This record gives sequence, structure tokens and C-alpha cells, in this order.
Amino acid sequence: MKKTELSGVIAAALTAMALAGPASAQDCPRGDLDDRFCDADGDLIADIPTDESELVDPDTLIFAYTPVEDPAVYETAWSDFLTHLEEATGKDVVFFPVQNNAAQIEAMRSGRLHIAGFNTGSNPLAVNCAGFRPFTIMAGEDGSFGYEMEIITHPESGITEVADIAGGQLAFTSETSNSGFKAPSAILASEFGMTAGDDFEPVFSGKHDNSILGVANQDYPAAAIANSVKQRMLEREVVSDDQLVTIYTSQTFPTTGYGTAHNLTPELQQAIRDAFFSFEWEGTSLEEEFSKNGEAQFLEMTYQEFWDVIRKIDAANGVSYACE
Repeated sequence: MKKTELSGVIAAALTAMALAGPASAQDCPRGDLDDRFCDADGDLIADIPTDESELVDPDTLIFAYTPVEDPAVYETAWSDFLTHLEEATGKDVVFFPVQNNAAQIEAMRSGRLHIAGFNTGSNPLAVNCAGFRPFTIMAGEDGSFGYEMEIITHPESGITEVADIAGGQLAFTSETSNSGFKAPSAILASEFGMTAGDDFEPVFSGKHDNSILGVANQDYPAAAIANSVKQRMLEREVVSDDQLVTIYTSQTFPTTGYGTAHNLTPELQQAIRDAFFSFEWEGTSLEEEFSKNGEAQFLEMTYQEFWDVIRKIDAANGVSYACE
């Protein structure tokens, strides 16, 4: 991969590309999608524009991975894959280290991000507001996939069960995170009759690693986190088992969804898709990092099916996909 200065590359990419305008003025079915998009085939994601003037084919592709931890960790982890992506598309590819979920969604919505892995909770917002077209997730060799939301505490916190959180603090990550906010909010309300503000004080750490480290260092008495992130941090010895106790584990949820901006040319979207499914994991930087929680391949999926449970959690929480 070319070691081009990030700011210069993004500036050049922006100069070379035209931002997507609104969908055709004629009526089009769109469901919950922003009015810039159409969904004629009913798969719940934005259609690729049929007007060639709305399509973009940038010389440099910008890739961003969901900000679950320090972006520097994942810039290294994704390096071999991005080299493969360059070879498959014939384009330069740059890793864009986003700091939060909202910034990542806005980057794609404004045309500054072409390929991304959005976290579980952000996928519906990215799909509906930014025209994100997810098509794959990571999975194990046997095709198994997903992660669980855990509520964790420190052994010396005095908390031994979820009910003990009442009257104290619970750390969330961000309001767009499934395991870091949406799922625990719905579960605490439905299973334990506990709501933020009434029964406990919610605090927001910004990212899963911040929450996990916060509990390990006793800055937070408890936190809701994705156990896939915890497992990778344990494998890297950033935290240790004796610093953390799990008091709740949820059902399995789909993990990060990967896909493209809707307005890339169909040929480019297909080339990117093919690159994901032709990538050989063995011996790569991607395998080194993500094998820590058992992932070994990219599995084809559909947003309509795989994110059904997440949309139901959002509905239970009264989440709207309205775009500002």
C-alpha cells in the first residue's frame, strides 16, 4: 500500500469525486431510508443509482473500521487485506482512523468514505442515513458468527448480580452501539425493570476498550460491552481475567457488517465484494488479530435477514432512523 499522507489523499479523493445527490425526483419506494435513496427491490438497503451522473469511481478508496478500540491497532490489523483490496480493484486504498460511530456515518453520508465496517448498532443508521450497502460479516471456519453483550464488573466492586447495579453507575459506550447501549438498555428494562436515570446513573466511555479498561482499573463499577472486544484485549494481555467478572451474557448478535457506499459504480462494488470473498486469511495481519475471537473468513449475508433482531431491539428502545 502506498504510504501517502492521509490528509492529502482524502483531499485528492474529494476533488476527484462528485457527492451523491438526491434520488430521482420521481416517486420511489424507500421504507425507512433517507429520501436521497430508493429501495425498489425491497431489500431494505439503498439501490445503486441508475443515473450514471450520480455514480462515482474514485482513484483512491477510503476504508474505515468501526472505532471499537484505538484505531492504530486496527490500521495494522487491516494492512494485508487493504493491500489485497488494492490489487483487486487497481486503486489506492487508505485506512481512515475514525474516532466515533457518528463521524464514521457522516463520512459515508457526505461521500468521504467508500468502504467500511460499521458496528452492529450503527448498521441501521448507516444503511438508512448514509446509503451503506452491507454484504458480509466475519465468521469462524465452521460458519459460526456473532458476539454477545456482557455486563461486566470488577471482583472488588461488591456487585455480584445485575440487580446490584441499582443506585450506582453503569458505563455504556455510545448511543449508536448495540452491545454498548441499545441491547443492554432493552434487556435491563424488560428483564430487570431497570432504566437509566431512574435506577442507575448512565455514563458513556466512547468505546468498548475504554469501558473494559475502566472496569479493570475500577474507574467504572460495571459496564455493558461486546465480549468479542474483551476477548481480543485478553489475548493481547491489555487486561487480565482476574480484573473482570461477567454478571450477564446476552443472546448472540451479528458482528460488524462490511460493505460499500451505495453510489460507487456497480463494477467497482462488485470488485470490492469479490475482494472480500477471495481474501486468503492464513498468515495475514487480519488473521493474527481477529483469530483471537475465532474469526477466519468473510461470510456472505443480507442486512434484511441478519439485522432483523437489531431492528427489533431498536424498535423496543423507540429508536428512530430519521436523518438530520
